[in-house]
Amino acid sequence: MRSIFLSSLSVCVLFMLIGCAEPAFLAEDYLYLEERYDVTIRRDIRGVPHILGETNADAAFGFAYAQAEDNWQLIEEAMPFYRGNNGLFIGQDGAVTDFLVHWLGIWQTLDANYEWDLSPDMRAYIEAYADGLNFYAATHPDAVDERVLPVTGKDVVAGFMLRHLMFYGFDGVVREVMGSERRRAVSDVIRQITPPALQLPTEQPLLEPPAALKQPPPEIMMTGVPVGSNAFAIAPKISDEGATRIAINSHQPATGPVAWYEAHLKSAEGLNIMGGLFPGSPTVSVGFTENLAWGATVNRPDLVDVFVLDINPDNENQYRLDGQWRDLEVRDIELKIRLWGFLPWTVTEQGLRSEHGPVLRTDHGTYAIRYAGMGELRQVEQWYRMNLAQDFTDWKEAMRMMTFASFNFVYADKEGNIMFLHNALTPKRDIRYDWQSYLPGDDSALIWQENLSFSQMPQVTNPDSGFVFSANQTPFNVTAEAENPKESALAPEHGFQTDMSNRAHRGLELFSALGPMISKEEFSAIKHDKFYSPSTFYVAYLNTIAAQSFTDPSLQRAQQVLAQWDLGTDVDNTGAALGTCVFLAAERADDRESHDAQAVADLLGDCVETLLATTGRLDPPWGEVNRHVRGDVNVPVGGGPDILRAIYGRDLNDDGFLTNVAGDGLYYLVAWGAEGQLSVEGVHQFGSATLDEGSPHYSDQVLDYANEVLHAPLFDEDALQANLLRAYRPGGELVQ
Repeated sequence: MRSIFLSSLSVCVLFMLIGCAEPAFLAEDYLYLEERYDVTIRRDIRGVPHILGETNADAAFGFAYAQAEDNWQLIEEAMPFYRGNNGLFIGQDGAVTDFLVHWLGIWQTLDANYEWDLSPDMRAYIEAYADGLNFYAATHPDAVDERVLPVTGKDVVAGFMLRHLMFYGFDGVVREVMGSERRRAVSDVIRQITPPALQLPTEQPLLEPPAALKQPPPEIMMTGVPVGSNAFAIAPKISDEGATRIAINSHQPATGPVAWYEAHLKSAEGLNIMGGLFPGSPTVSVGFTENLAWGATVNRPDLVDVFVLDINPDNENQYRLDGQWRDLEVRDIELKIRLWGFLPWTVTEQGLRSEHGPVLRTDHGTYAIRYAGMGELRQVEQWYRMNLAQDFTDWKEAMRMMTFASFNFVYADKEGNIMFLHNALTPKRDIRYDWQSYLPGDDSALIWQENLSFSQMPQVTNPDSGFVFSANQTPFNVTAEAENPKESALAPEHGFQTDMSNRAHRGLELFSALGPMISKEEFSAIKHDKFYSPSTFYVAYLNTIAAQSFTDPSLQRAQQVLAQWDLGTDVDNTGAALGTCVFLAAERADDRESHDAQAVADLLGDCVETLLATTGRLDPPWGEVNRHVRGDVNVPVGGGPDILRAIYGRDLNDDGFLTNVAGDGLYYLVAWGAEGQLSVEGVHQFGSATLDEGSPHYSDQVLDYANEVLHAPLFDEDALQANLLRAYRPGGELVQ
């Protein structure tokens, strides 16, 4: 009897540890949601969802349901990350990103300002979107993890707030402050309080993302070169057909939570837009309407400042400001984790904040961080207003909201307007200091409160040159030289970019060479160009190699291959494999300009060794090395790193090929003819079935993508009806 009692007690204790509370999500409470919304999901022959709602909120409900059909796993895995409770799902790995969410006060901002900062129609829209996700979950109980449910409108907004910081590199500054050798990771704290028998063997660096979110956003270093984006437009004055044209070509990872997903949103209230977005987003990020279109490229202005705090030697929670000791705001951050997948554990860390912003206490000092977009939660509303824009005036009005901390935009419309906008929440800074360095934390005059206005942003509208071009370069070189924004008009403290990508050099060279009139075919050729520009440091390093006197026969042969290379990356090119390897290695070498003969030989030798080991030769056709792979489909693809036809390969393996993992994904060429008629061509890197390997749409666009065969995206109603696969309501009821 005693043993039975003890066994029962053990079971009870175990269930208490695991957690036996009533589940927060009961499917039957959400099954009625479909009755609220009047919406039809229409899938075309490529499986792309075209959402038709009576109201905008109706469309949002159907949009969420359609996304969930294709992307539920990605949406579900992101929710704990946004909420700051990922440790409960993936254990210690999740606790470090949970700290970031709570340290930044994402949910403090949301809870305080959600009702006030977002307009009523915006809240209705995103809450309808959340309803769509919950309805999907209620009707697919075997496919969902009820612990992440229900989804709320605040969850949707939190995703925008957190993701946006990563696009302009906020996390990189935090890593730098913590220092690779001296930072105190959250996992260290876990180890200090966890009984030895329960300690985990691995340690995680601060801010390491969960596995489901490790696919990098644009500009994260992959294969040694920033993964960028392209967007460019021409006005009717330089089109040989009198057309306005825009190329929408933002680069993303090929798979994962920030890979492009294609959809079309339409309602009787005026919403009618098609384009690309990330799974879990209620709005289109880049795309087109009947009247206008835009593309986005990542920019990297200086938007984060680090202040060194002078801490009171008698009180570690006080810092000096304007000659007085001020109290740090100190709060406990509870990080909840689940060890071994079942044992709940709570770690308490301190969250610190000064007048400047969130504070990090390290072994080598205490630092406050002030960053663009602090306290801003309206990013989703600005995207929504852009989606609803009917003309240039509406679109610019949406851009004047200035809720995006970064991003360049290229715009074009039916009326022949084109525009480049370097958008950023650029702080107005005190000119007395060098803002590229750490700042003294004891002077309140340095705690900037304002940003440059929309009119002060570098921008070009309807230039006489007839074109604007953005490929992640400096905003002071985006069109003909005489019409570029003037760097001298803006103080250096603003921290604008000054660098040029190969894509920027090459694109501007092509526009200069092709004038004065550009055809449809030439416009497409710019997008699909596969050459490096002689103006880049890449080519300068080739000249360094050419000047060497190697004695090793393999290096001499490599020198010959590079000397004969035309800087192209087409599939038949026999110099691209070695050339791109050298470029990537040179890009990673900070001291490349001072390389002596031995350093050059070592760099080239590494590439020689790699190619010989994997391909057996130094001059394999690029298409044998550069491959586009999806399931059982494995095809050659032209293009390469920092090429306008952007292909970023990874894992040169024993089979001798690189797998395309980022770069060109979903892209469009949009045009309005001389009479205003819209024409669009585009292609997706794989297909609309993001995760379903059994779907015909998992890889049905792979060959077209690799061969640069574009198709109409069926935005026009008549074209859609002629190519309709099925129409149904959320829940599966077919619509005739």
